Formats: sequence, C-alpha cells, structure tokens
Amino acid sequence: MSFDLHRPSSLAEAVALAGLFGPGARFIAGGTDVVIQINRGKIAPAHLIDISLLPGLAGIAATAEGYAIGPLTTYRTIERHAAFQGPLSALVEAAAVVGGHQVRNIATVGGNIVNASPAADFVPPLLTLDAVLDIAGPQGDRTVALRDFITGPGKTSLGAGELVTAIRFARLAANSATAFFKEGRRKAMEISVVCVAASLTLDASGTRCVSARLAVGAAGPTALRPERAEASLAGQAAGLTSFRDAGRLAAEASSPISDVRASADHRRHLVAVLVERALTRCAERIAGARP
Repeated sequence: MSFDLHRPSSLAEAVALAGLFGPGARFIAGGTDVVIQINRGKIAPAHLIDISLLPGLAGIAATAEGYAIGPLTTYRTIERHAAFQGPLSALVEAAAVVGGHQVRNIATVGGNIVNASPAADFVPPLLTLDAVLDIAGPQGDRTVALRDFITGPGKTSLGAGELVTAIRFARLAANSATAFFKEGRRKAMEISVVCVAASLTLDASGTRCVSARLAVGAAGPTALRPERAEASLAGQAAGLTSFRDAGRLAAEASSPISDVRASADHRRHLVAVLVERALTRCAERIAGARP
C-alpha cells in the first residue's frame, strides 16, 4: 500500500491536517502499533501524520496537583523517572514489561493508550491513579477520564482529528503505595494473560485500609476497575483475609475469554491471585517506608 507522510511543525497544524484528511488519516509517533496494523492489513491510511517531533508532547512534569505525562513519552523514560521509583512504582513495573528494550526506547505512552488493547500493561496502573486525558481537536480542547476513554477493544472516545496531549493524575495520599503484576506465557516480551495494578492507602497506624483502587487487564473487553472489590477493603484490617476477599470479588467482576494463551477459568484464578499479591506488595511497601 502507499500513503502520504506529513510532518507538521505544531499541534495546531497536526489537528488541521487531521481535519482536512478526515477518516483516511492516522497519527503516528513511535509506530510500534500503527506500523504493525498497516503491515497486517488491519488499517490502510491514505495519510500518516507524524507527530513524533512536535514540541511539548514528550516528558514528565510535576504539577500543583500531581504529574502530567506527555503522550510522546517513551516507556524507557517512565522506567527511569526518579519520581516514580517510590509510591508510584507500579508505573515503573508496568513500563518495564512493555515489549523488549528496543520497543521501550521508541514506544509511546499515548500511542499505547489510544491503541486500546484490553491487555495494555500501562493502562491498569493509570486507572488506579484515576488518570485523566487532555485531548485537542478541531472542535477545541477537552478532558476525559481514562476509564471513560477506552470503550472497547481497539475503540476509544476520540473524535475525528483529535489526539491526546497529556495524561494527568494526582499525587498519592500519605501512607500509600502502588504495585503491578503481570502473568504471561513467558517472562519477557509477551502479551499479558492477565495483569493487575493496585493502589492502597492505609491509616496512620499502617494496619487498616483507608481506600484501595484496583485495575485488571486482559480479563475483559477493556481494563476494568472492580468496584465491589475496592469497596470491600474500606475500613478493613490490611492483611491476608481482606486482600484475598478482594481478589475473589475482582475475579467475579472480570469477564475473560478463552483463547490460545489461557482459559477463562484460569484467567479468573489469576485475577484473584494477582490482586491479593498486589495488595500485599502495597502494604509491604507502605510498611517499609514508615520511619
């Protein structure tokens, strides 16, 4: 196939080009998803709009409320960012298992989110942080919660000509930690059979759950927040019993399929196990950070 390649010099020009070419245009940055889809015949854009060099769309910035990640930020940058090495370490753990080293050097956070794979490793940690996306398009700017952005496998709420300009989330409360676990058929460069992220906040004594946010990937048409499992932890003693109950409820909330990688029953079992492990890891990290 053939296509025209465009390299706009500004965000405004990129949006204008997308509006001009309509459904036949696709944005491209790292290309680790788009190029594969083109080669497999899944998409056939007449125009590719290269946004990889647009200013202001890459990097991680501290804000008054928390952090903003540019959509062109690579997973290698996430892995190495100093502010994500402590309570936000689930971001590092998820970034570190996205493909191999070569992929993480070029794959972008925004591209992976927009690809909307149910097994995208970086989406669950962002869901537990209640991340929101800033979006620019021909009709102006808007902000949407990540949990509302991905609407199905390969589907998002992006309108024609729109692109993500930032991923934002707030700082964690005191006595909080995050964790991420992934299970695949092999240890590296493998799509998730199931992946789980957790964000846990304990009380001042470090023994009782104040709040928890959980997210599960590859166990439904989109990554999901098992709200009953989250609610079950509020006010409970932090430990095996409450964490295991949350895992059971998360498994009940999931709707996995059976495929060549695993059966639906095995995926549900993994959800229960990994939720318990993630919550346990969070509690251990909170305890380890206490003076």
